[in-house]
Amino acid sequence: MQEKIINHFISLTKVPHCSQNSDELFNFLSNFAEDRNYSVSSDKVQNILIKKGHPKLALQAHYDMVCMGEAPLIETYEKEGWMHAKDSSLGADNGMAIAMMMQLMDEGTELEFLLTANEEVGLIGAGAIDLELEAKYMLNLDFEDEGIVCIGCAGGADLLAEKTLAKTEAYDYFYKLSVSGLEGGHSGVEIHKDIPNAIKIMANFLEGKEVRVASCSGGERRNSIPTEITMIVSSKEPLNSNNLVEVNSFDTTVEVYKSSDFLNLLIEFQQGVYAYNEEFNLPDTSINLAIVKFENGLAKIECSSRGMSDEGLEAINEKNVNLFKKYGFKSSIEYKYPSWKPEINTFTSLVNDAMNQEFSESKYEAIHAGLECGVLLEHYPNIKFASIGPTIVSPHSMNERVKLDSVGKIFKVVKEVIKNI
Repeated sequence: MQEKIINHFISLTKVPHCSQNSDELFNFLSNFAEDRNYSVSSDKVQNILIKKGHPKLALQAHYDMVCMGEAPLIETYEKEGWMHAKDSSLGADNGMAIAMMMQLMDEGTELEFLLTANEEVGLIGAGAIDLELEAKYMLNLDFEDEGIVCIGCAGGADLLAEKTLAKTEAYDYFYKLSVSGLEGGHSGVEIHKDIPNAIKIMANFLEGKEVRVASCSGGERRNSIPTEITMIVSSKEPLNSNNLVEVNSFDTTVEVYKSSDFLNLLIEFQQGVYAYNEEFNLPDTSINLAIVKFENGLAKIECSSRGMSDEGLEAINEKNVNLFKKYGFKSSIEYKYPSWKPEINTFTSLVNDAMNQEFSESKYEAIHAGLECGVLLEHYPNIKFASIGPTIVSPHSMNERVKLDSVGKIFKVVKEVIKNI
């Protein structure tokens, strides 16, 4: 059975489905379900509801992926029991869940399958969902650790800032500065691991140096820890490379800008965990300095903040809005979504029993990342939620990999839940 699921997953990697560019997979999955005699409906934001019979249980996953490196061109390979992708993100988050659903459709299982769109760019599909569900229980398959039942998650928001800076005279030296090749990682579940942030490395390198910025581009996705940044500057003094920042002379004269506020903001920005949650042994509040753009004097900054409570999220947003205000940046908040308050109930207990049966142990956890359960709960307050999934390491990065035997075991847990519900 595991092999069939893996084959379905490989078929998904052949269909482009980067966030906000997943029309091909929308059509592929709709046709796949209809060919197996399931009813298929969708809403205006391209969430998909697939259904057969009158089920009590819905399985839920998102069908977009974070595209890093060469993705959506994905070349998979297996090594020591893990599946990887060559020079790209893998898309096991959340493609492996979709592959499990495809196998269940092959088997004709009577279920509701809710496939949400554009989860990786602010839970957009879940936030705007307009589909009527019959099920009373929903099992989200977007968790990334075997042997664990997730019962709560952080809320989050995207915090944006911008400022237009005036032109000024250049200094004597011009350089192209770059940081590249960093490992990257998930800005929620890996934010506490001290993964290097390319933007902060560049900011720290420039601290105390007299430079004026011509242009800058750094970071890849709001929910990824940045792996690279390039910046063109004019410097008062010669600059030299170190083990993290590559410095190359830039022969072309370019316009430069009064950029001290931009650079000082990046230097002062506190990347990472702000407070720790002792009850669940995970970060309570955090923020990721995700993307910076500087072009023609317009500086733009994008961050992703997270909090295990609405109060914590509000506090971290306020702190950083004040930081932006200090340096004259105008700020705004996008894609704000609620936390999912942890709860143990009859459904989570049923899922936990199935997990324990397969792994001989199981535990409840909350996660410092945005699962769609919290958003969907606002739309479907009478549905009970739980989240599980196979072990996936370093999602949202080119180091992403999935433990293959974990896929088969979690599928058995899903089947047990379906049987017992």
